[in-house]
Amino acid sequence: MYEQVSHSLLNEILTDLKPEIHKKDLRHFYTRLGANFYSIHSLFAVLYGKRDDFKAQMQKLVETMAGQYIQRPAHLKQSDLARENDHNWFLSQEWVGMAQYADGYAKNLSELQQRVHYFLELGVNMIHLMPMMVCPQGASDGGYAVSDFRQIDQRFGSLEDLHNLAGEFQKHGILLTLDVVLNHTSNEHEWAQKAKNGDPTYQEYYYIFDNREVPDMFEVTMPEVFPETSSGNFTWDEDMGKWVMTVFNDYQWDLNYSNPAVFIEMVDIILYWANQGADILRLDAVAFLWKKIGSICQNEREAHLLLQLMKDCCQVTAPGVLFIAEAIVAPVEITKYFGEDAINAKECEIAYNASLMALLWDAVATKNARLLTQGIKSLPDKLERATWLNYVRCHDDIGLGYDDNDIRAVDYEPHAHRQFLIDYYTGKYGDSSSRGLPFGHNDKTGDTRISGSLASLVGLEAALDSGDQAETEDAIKTILLLHSLIMSFGGIPLLYYGDEIGTLNDNSYLEDPAKANDSRWAHRPHINWEKAELRNTPGTVEYKLFSALKKMIAVRKEISAFADFNNRELLDVENPHLFVFARFEYIQPTNRVLVVANFDSVPQHLNLEDIGRKAYFRNDTIRDLYSGEKPAMFNTDLVIPPYQFYWLTDQ
Repeated sequence: MYEQVSHSLLNEILTDLKPEIHKKDLRHFYTRLGANFYSIHSLFAVLYGKRDDFKAQMQKLVETMAGQYIQRPAHLKQSDLARENDHNWFLSQEWVGMAQYADGYAKNLSELQQRVHYFLELGVNMIHLMPMMVCPQGASDGGYAVSDFRQIDQRFGSLEDLHNLAGEFQKHGILLTLDVVLNHTSNEHEWAQKAKNGDPTYQEYYYIFDNREVPDMFEVTMPEVFPETSSGNFTWDEDMGKWVMTVFNDYQWDLNYSNPAVFIEMVDIILYWANQGADILRLDAVAFLWKKIGSICQNEREAHLLLQLMKDCCQVTAPGVLFIAEAIVAPVEITKYFGEDAINAKECEIAYNASLMALLWDAVATKNARLLTQGIKSLPDKLERATWLNYVRCHDDIGLGYDDNDIRAVDYEPHAHRQFLIDYYTGKYGDSSSRGLPFGHNDKTGDTRISGSLASLVGLEAALDSGDQAETEDAIKTILLLHSLIMSFGGIPLLYYGDEIGTLNDNSYLEDPAKANDSRWAHRPHINWEKAELRNTPGTVEYKLFSALKKMIAVRKEISAFADFNNRELLDVENPHLFVFARFEYIQPTNRVLVVANFDSVPQHLNLEDIGRKAYFRNDTIRDLYSGEKPAMFNTDLVIPPYQFYWLTDQ
């Protein structure tokens, strides 16, 4: 859109660019800048337009984008052009991800590069490496307390190692996903150290107060993220003699985005990692970016404007790079991180489907899909050119943030139902075989989250300990059932490293004082490669899981209906134990796949006539795409074995 005020300013900015920028070939940069500048100017003006230094800050922002464009390697610029020409490339069903700690999957980046064959064997082609930037020794919130945004921590290796790994990934068509921690820095970061030493410029990078008057006002409405280990949202700093906002941990200082210098610094860091070879950047804790007295300081309108502005800036310098929104918030809020009042995604192209994850765990515990079905009904539609990241487990805990209205709609009482789930997954309920761990208990609200590996949560650990073969098989089936749903729901399935071989809880974290009070370390494993080798030995748990997931991934990649173009239809069925939905091809909607999942421990049946059989099957040759076999049928009744799934078609 052409708009005189913004483009008049753009002309001034381009005239005043540093001479070393003018000398470079910036044709594509100028084209993209012109196309995006109205939006960039408008957003920057809403956020910072009342400041006296607005024009100077605007000049600095453009020079920052230009500087990183100049630094962008030629092969990445070529990738940008290719992805601009195929702008829906990431909606394909061919992408399957895996999240991991690089020093948990391997010793370091160099060894990880030597194990790329494992990804290729499984069929994974998107790797999310958890935070690797320099962080404090000891407690660091799993790497999310960053002390240097531009350096790899030495325990992972070096930037050169990362470049080599990115090159190896590119050879094999594997996407590299890296974290950028946007909300805070470590208290050891250079900016924090300068603030501690009294530098007023850097004290404005954070929320710093002389006394408790303002902090106490914030505390009235702000919830606590880690109530057990880091109560409150402010920390007294002895060096400064001031209070600092620390929403997560006392060593993580929240950045003050009402200061445009902070925004420009973080845009520069985003573009820096884009230039290191990242195809996708996971933006951490985006819901917390804007703080406002009288609010919970999450999901504020300005946080969304910041993300839109970051996306516009990235579109100018590195348009081939995607953003993941790490926003673990209520369903009604999640889709806003794609963008509001738009057709195509304008903030982040990808968002964690935390609602689906949490609802799947409810279905496992209750052995029915009532809340799962109800919750998915309440999940708002996403935008075009946007997709979900669907996952069963991740490095973080499982929150039970179901909508109370949905819980009541399926005849549960919200508080009692959440307590049942906590008891179930911590092994306190009846004959539960789950070995989860409580995390983040809040005495004030009674809220508790759940830690634990996938295998331990579904009962595999208990079954192996008891030697019960039937329970072992049920746990394996449950793991595969859950993965079948993230593979077919619509979006990019994200496996968590170790789940593909049934990795159990690792309680060695209790021996490390820096980790002992954080039960999430139980499911942040160091892969036992001797155990992983058992994936090649028929009859072992590792073989059964790995070979089944390998097959599932391969089949998924062949099913065009699993590409993500808002082409899913949720189906209500009378049987509460079944979760049923249809996927249809974007180009030819008559080509459909019916997904049926049985969460119960006994067989269930579904009368296909009740869902309009002819809408899904035009002939009697019904087969399961995963097994390649005809499912058990009696007349028009489909029989679904315990913990079984079907991907059904008549093609």
